[in-house]
Amino acid sequence: MPWIGRRYLGKFRARLSIAMDNNFIQITPFMIVPDVDKALPFFNDILGFKTLLRYPDHAYVHRETAGFRIMSAGPGNPFQPGTRRFAYYVDVEDVDALYAELKPRLDALPKGDVHGPADKSYGQRELLILAPDGNLIAFGHAIQARRNTSEDSIRGSTS
Repeated sequence: MPWIGRRYLGKFRARLSIAMDNNFIQITPFMIVPDVDKALPFFNDILGFKTLLRYPDHAYVHRETAGFRIMSAGPGNPFQPGTRRFAYYVDVEDVDALYAELKPRLDALPKGDVHGPADKSYGQRELLILAPDGNLIAFGHAIQARRNTSEDSIRGSTS
């Protein structure tokens, strides 16, 4: 579900009267890694993804509504090691719940490879995880949308 959450998005759509075709499923980024076999345990065992497709030079991992196409570096697909670049952002409903789920496995990662969850000045609450190959994976939700959803739950609202 989009970063602003199901309930908030429903209200947003109604206010703007946006016609949605519902044709898009998800965005699935390609992640170039030096070795697919070494990348898969990080995604499967640490982050809880499942490998749904595996070929010698690439794999597809999936969890709920998020997926990654992991490809081995090679001609036309250069690997840039350790750049810690923001290229992979996974929008979640509740980043704190995800952190609680992953924490025992995240504790096995090197010190400094996990940051957050933390509120950011640009209105997101984020968990940042550095993959062994240097790719940075961010998980987050909008602070205001999450606050609105929590307030609706407290009031017992169903709209």
